[in-house]
Amino acid sequence: MPNIFRYTLAQTVFLNVMFVLLTVAGVFSLLTTPTENLPLVDIGKAFVQTVYYGATAEDVEQLVTREIEEALEELRASLPEGVEAEILFRQGDFIETAIGNLREAIRDGAIMVAVVLFLFLLNFRTTVITLTAIPLSFAVTLLVFRLFDVSVNSMTLGGIAVAIGMVVDDAIVDVENVFRRLRENAALPSPRPRLEVIAAASTEVRSSILYATLLIILVFLPLLGLAGLEGRLFHPIAIATITSMVASFVVSLTVIPVLCSFLLRPKEGREHRDGFLVRGLKAFTRATFLRAAFAMPLAVIGLAVLLVTAAAMLYPGMGKEFLPSFHEGSATISLASAPGSSLAQSNEVGKRAVALLLEIPEVKSVGRRAGRAERDDHVMPVSVNEFDVEFHPDGRDRDEVFAEIREVLGGIPGTFVNVGQPIGHRLSHMLSGVSAKIAVKISGPDLETLRRLGREVKEAGETVEGLTDLNLEAQVPIPQVRIEVDRARALAEGIAPGEVNEQVSRLLGGVTLGELREGESILDLVLRLPEHWRSRPETLGDLPVALPDGRLLPLSLLASVHEVNGPNVIHRENGSRRLVVGANTSSRDLESIVFRWKAAVASIELPAGYTLRFEGEYLAREEASQRILVLFAIVTGVIVILLTQYFQSFSLALQVMLNLPLALGGALAFTWWKIDNISIATLVGFIAVGGVAARNGIMMISHYLHLMRHEGMEFGDELVARGTLERLVPVLMTALSAGIALIPLVLAAGEAGKEILHPVAVAIVGGLISSTLLDLVVTPAVFRLVGRGPAARSLRLDAMASR
Repeated sequence: MPNIFRYTLAQTVFLNVMFVLLTVAGVFSLLTTPTENLPLVDIGKAFVQTVYYGATAEDVEQLVTREIEEALEELRASLPEGVEAEILFRQGDFIETAIGNLREAIRDGAIMVAVVLFLFLLNFRTTVITLTAIPLSFAVTLLVFRLFDVSVNSMTLGGIAVAIGMVVDDAIVDVENVFRRLRENAALPSPRPRLEVIAAASTEVRSSILYATLLIILVFLPLLGLAGLEGRLFHPIAIATITSMVASFVVSLTVIPVLCSFLLRPKEGREHRDGFLVRGLKAFTRATFLRAAFAMPLAVIGLAVLLVTAAAMLYPGMGKEFLPSFHEGSATISLASAPGSSLAQSNEVGKRAVALLLEIPEVKSVGRRAGRAERDDHVMPVSVNEFDVEFHPDGRDRDEVFAEIREVLGGIPGTFVNVGQPIGHRLSHMLSGVSAKIAVKISGPDLETLRRLGREVKEAGETVEGLTDLNLEAQVPIPQVRIEVDRARALAEGIAPGEVNEQVSRLLGGVTLGELREGESILDLVLRLPEHWRSRPETLGDLPVALPDGRLLPLSLLASVHEVNGPNVIHRENGSRRLVVGANTSSRDLESIVFRWKAAVASIELPAGYTLRFEGEYLAREEASQRILVLFAIVTGVIVILLTQYFQSFSLALQVMLNLPLALGGALAFTWWKIDNISIATLVGFIAVGGVAARNGIMMISHYLHLMRHEGMEFGDELVARGTLERLVPVLMTALSAGIALIPLVLAAGEAGKEILHPVAVAIVGGLISSTLLDLVVTPAVFRLVGRGPAARSLRLDAMASR
């Protein structure tokens, strides 16, 4: 095979130079690529302002946070005596903690992967070769990020943390097969040339590695199809994972065989035995899994179906939520007094609330503001006090502290309290325009009817256990001056009603004539009537209105000017007036709470022209779940088509796809045990584990076909047993590497920065456990039972899987 020799030797110099260059470039990218905590979310004017640039101490100095702190230091020197400027809330603390926690997860995962590889291979050189896939794959990933201007944030770091065990899978399969073939060759009386063995062994698994990698890439593609907030959160995970897997495949095709040619030199003339761990696992597998698969194949399949069915029955009873709660170490609290409350009254209420909050042991500091500016993204009247509360790191569970806050502030008469966290507060605003997880929006033409319906919806919600911070959007009558133009009189005088309104508007609201610059200050010069002319109906009636012919008439001759009571605010949405009933939850089972609230409001009769709609996190979860299921169904169909083409057999493709329900069953069971809740992050874990699990089936069945074609084995128990045992090590190593690398995230419940990745990791680990264990018995049983005909057809058609 002279071509193989020349190809491999030519790669030797080139690929090792590339090895060094990619590693250096990757490290440079890691140190210089901008990083952020969450992807920038910009939907309309509402966005999550948690952008974080910087992975090192030098990068942190570029933060807006740092610049503000430096500006405050300069300001302190010029402050009057007795005035102090202190930082009460710093978003950067959560950001730095989140990034640090993710780095620890990646580091710990890499260490665990190294331990697993060494225990299985018991060879330092093979472990080093396999581990090179991690820095090289991530170096390529970071270079791609730099090329396409993708920032490194907690989600992309999360994708790397999820992929850290999977990027070695291709290298594991390649190195294990090369090492095994080299040892077999070394034991022969006349060994073949070592480079020829390496090239042939690498080629033997190349097509199966390709399709296994394609499957993982395909199952992550649905994440790129997510829209809205969830799409912005999970796109980086998909991009990081897909890029890492592509890089891993390229590394396994190029660098890994060359490193094997340098470092793997089994001594010739003697038999090389497996390590004690591998020998024990093979003996155990033959005595248990394979024995059951050959003796009772139907019972094995029936038991697997029973276990998957039992796991599926757990789903209806599990809680459902949009995203896991963030653990930010702080809270955002709104305390609303009656609309129309003066600033002085609001300040008194706010001071009382601050005193009560500081009495709670876990509260470290409290910052307060009354109202928000008119140009703020979320305008608030002065009657609303907002508090930024920082907590001590130790103390009671956060849910207990929030419950005490609601109880303490709920005792202030005439107020309504809403307790949340900064990021969660912004996410709720983005999803529904209301700072609450659930928003019931009632739309219709008449305000009084809307208020009546709103009261009924709120009363229905008060009967639902688990709802907190239940609030009907405040609308109170306030004195107003109403000007109604007499259209007939205006027509008789030759002036349009709109012209009357425009003139009055200029007199009352004012007209900007120019700007006055005084030092660094810029003031608008506005011309309008004095206050005593603008506030009383009797004086407004005397306002002169200019007619087209030059005459002036008092406004009272053209319009009715009178004082009435009107609503303090009217909100519109989609062209209709709307009123909102908002609520949070003390339970993570958002879906069942909404279902109970829907059942409670079902008896409310809506007049014609009125609608009632539940929005917020509940609606976002429903839409995202449906989109994920549709996209995953499409991807599953594509996978079946690819596998059918790979095996030239629909039956063998379906045998590989059996790993999906086996993986989903374990993912559901482990999620039920650890979390007992299904979020969008959990669904992401479900679809991710499907691709990882299907890899095992591809590796196993393609090896059966290889033994039949290249080593002349007949279909039967011995073929299945040998093929399973020879693929046992790479199957267990890939599953363990992918799973054990996620253990730091599985154990990270409640840690900042890992809130979204924790349920993803739990689902993947649970699915890997079930799919790997059941695959060792189900795949041999099914192939032995129904694989003879499809295998013969695959060989006859020269399928890629058999080459």
